[in-house]
Amino acid sequence: MKEKKAFVFFNCDEEKSQTSMNIFYNSTIYSETKKARKELLAKVDEELKEGRIQVAAENKAKVDAAITEGNPADASQYITYGSIEAFTII
Repeated sequence: MKEKKAFVFFNCDEEKSQTSMNIFYNSTIYSETKKARKELLAKVDEELKEGRIQVAAENKAKVDAAITEGNPADASQYITYGSIEAFTII
Protein backbone atom coordinates (compact mmCIF):
# COMPACT_ATOMS: atom_id res chain seq x y z
CA MET A 1 0.00 0.00 0.00
CA LYS A 2 1.35 3.41 -1.01
CA GLU A 3 1.90 5.69 1.97
CA LYS A 4 -0.14 8.86 1.96
CA LYS A 5 1.60 12.21 2.18
CA ALA A 6 0.54 15.61 3.40
CA PHE A 7 2.32 18.83 2.49
CA VAL A 8 2.83 22.10 4.35
CA PHE A 9 4.15 25.33 2.85
CA PHE A 10 6.48 27.22 5.18
CA ASN A 11 7.93 30.71 4.99
CA CYS A 12 11.52 30.38 6.16
CA ASP A 13 15.01 31.81 6.01
CA GLU A 14 17.30 31.44 3.02
CA GLU A 15 18.95 28.30 4.46
CA LYS A 16 15.53 26.64 5.05
CA SER A 17 16.46 26.00 8.68
CA GLN A 18 13.91 24.03 10.67
CA THR A 19 13.86 26.72 13.36
CA SER A 20 12.66 29.30 10.83
CA MET A 21 9.64 27.18 9.84
CA ASN A 22 6.75 28.02 12.17
CA ILE A 23 3.79 25.60 12.13
CA PHE A 24 1.74 28.22 13.99
CA TYR A 25 2.26 30.73 11.17
CA ASN A 26 2.01 28.23 8.28
CA SER A 27 -0.60 25.77 9.52
CA THR A 28 -2.49 24.76 6.37
CA ILE A 29 -1.98 21.10 5.52
CA TYR A 30 -2.47 20.06 1.90
CA SER A 31 -3.27 16.48 0.85
CA GLU A 32 -2.32 14.78 -2.41
CA THR A 33 -5.65 15.45 -4.15
CA LYS A 34 -5.80 17.56 -7.32
CA LYS A 35 -7.89 20.16 -5.46
CA ALA A 36 -5.39 20.41 -2.59
CA ARG A 37 -2.46 20.64 -5.02
CA LYS A 38 -4.22 23.55 -6.78
CA GLU A 39 -4.71 25.24 -3.39
CA LEU A 40 -1.02 24.73 -2.56
CA LEU A 41 -0.01 26.21 -5.92
CA ALA A 42 -2.32 29.18 -5.28
CA LYS A 43 -0.61 29.67 -1.89
CA VAL A 44 2.85 29.64 -3.50
CA ASP A 45 1.67 32.05 -6.23
CA GLU A 46 0.23 34.40 -3.58
CA GLU A 47 3.46 34.33 -1.54
CA LEU A 48 5.44 35.05 -4.73
CA LYS A 49 3.13 37.93 -5.73
CA GLU A 50 3.38 39.45 -2.24
CA GLY A 51 7.20 39.23 -2.37
CA ARG A 52 7.55 36.92 0.64
CA ILE A 53 9.29 34.23 -1.44
CA GLN A 54 11.41 34.27 -4.57
CA VAL A 55 11.41 31.94 -7.58
CA ALA A 56 13.65 32.59 -10.58
CA ALA A 57 11.54 33.10 -13.70
CA GLU A 58 13.18 30.14 -15.45
CA ASN A 59 12.20 27.86 -12.54
CA LYS A 60 8.54 28.85 -12.16
CA ALA A 61 7.33 26.10 -14.54
CA LYS A 62 9.36 23.53 -12.57
CA VAL A 63 7.70 24.68 -9.33
CA ASP A 64 4.25 24.47 -10.92
CA ALA A 65 4.91 20.98 -12.34
CA ALA A 66 6.29 19.60 -9.06
CA ILE A 67 3.25 20.86 -7.14
CA THR A 68 0.57 19.84 -9.62
CA GLU A 69 1.99 16.61 -11.07
CA GLY A 70 5.01 15.43 -9.10
CA ASN A 71 6.24 15.60 -5.52
CA PRO A 72 5.39 19.09 -4.21
CA ALA A 73 8.38 18.96 -1.83
CA ASP A 74 10.66 18.87 -4.89
CA ALA A 75 9.57 22.45 -5.68
CA SER A 76 11.41 23.68 -2.57
CA GLN A 77 14.79 23.57 -4.30
CA TYR A 78 13.61 26.39 -6.60
CA ILE A 79 12.05 28.57 -3.87
CA THR A 80 14.00 31.10 -1.79
CA TYR A 81 12.52 32.02 1.62
CA GLY A 82 9.95 29.24 1.33
CA SER A 83 9.80 25.47 1.58
CA ILE A 84 7.22 22.75 1.00
CA GLU A 85 7.69 19.93 3.49
CA ALA A 86 6.22 16.44 3.07
CA PHE A 87 4.86 14.44 5.98
CA THR A 88 3.76 10.81 5.97
CA ILE A 89 0.20 10.32 7.18
CA ILE A 90 0.03 7.41 9.61
